[in-house]
Amino acid sequence: MKRLVSLAVLVLLCSSCTKSQDMNELHHPPTPPTNTADANETQEWAKQRLAKSSRHQEWVKVKNGNREVNSFVVYPEVKDKATAVVVIHEIFGMSDWVQSLTDQLAEAGYIAIAPDLLSGMGPNGGGTSSLDRNGVGQAIRDLPPDQITADLNAVADYVSKLPAANGKVVVTGYCWGGSQSFRFATNRPTIKAAFVFYGSAPAGADNAPDKTALARIQAPVYGFYAGNDARINATLPATSAAMGELKKTFEPVTYEGAGHGFMRAGEAPEPTAPTATGNKEADDKATGDYQKALTAYKANKGARDDAWSRWKKLLAGV
Repeated sequence: MKRLVSLAVLVLLCSSCTKSQDMNELHHPPTPPTNTADANETQEWAKQRLAKSSRHQEWVKVKNGNREVNSFVVYPEVKDKATAVVVIHEIFGMSDWVQSLTDQLAEAGYIAIAPDLLSGMGPNGGGTSSLDRNGVGQAIRDLPPDQITADLNAVADYVSKLPAANGKVVVTGYCWGGSQSFRFATNRPTIKAAFVFYGSAPAGADNAPDKTALARIQAPVYGFYAGNDARINATLPATSAAMGELKKTFEPVTYEGAGHGFMRAGEAPEPTAPTATGNKEADDKATGDYQKALTAYKANKGARDDAWSRWKKLLAGV
């Protein structure tokens, strides 16, 4: 039951994420300090998957003026130079899952880099790992938009110039990061594609799509959305209309039955059936909660699997 409660808390918190404003050469690097931002959901499963990877992983500090953006890089095991993917984390910051996802992109054949956009924003100049859950959310909401753009540009510049890179860079993001990936497409005309997972387009004060910003997009934007995510989905018709009017490519796909955050939730362990206690009322409630959690898990897992399949096909065409 603890897992069910933990997952429920995490889903609720991720649902609240806003679109605000909108070389240590180590094969297996030491894990950064425990990410207390995700204390209620340790993501041990993601950490274990990452630890089993055979791919080269390293933490690098990317310079952006006086700032250093702590970034996690994973290299694919391929013969030829590879396209790079910039991974923008959720509102939870640099989590175990974000690092695992970065590794999975390398497994698919891409150089993947995930910057901790909270680098230097925590106590004593720390990043995500120096803040608790509430602190991470507040710090992300307080990030200056120009700083976010400059950090991402520095990371994109860095990864594009790696000897193993072919110079092509795409961007992806999740939840808050999904909105930021859409926004980054408006600020970096050289990216080859933007993959937006349950994020919204840049909007003006009236919450309508910011057509001035969208007009700057030079790359196709591919959206991945959850059927049970009315907050984000309510923005899609206007976004599609604006992108169509501007003759920009925007191809959203909605996965029915899935919830916001399905890429992470669909990878988490399957909920465990409760053990009977003999208390009928309590057992009935536990069974009901379990069935709801199992239904949600299966929908999220199906959405994640379908999204991965679509995503890899799109990446192969970049």
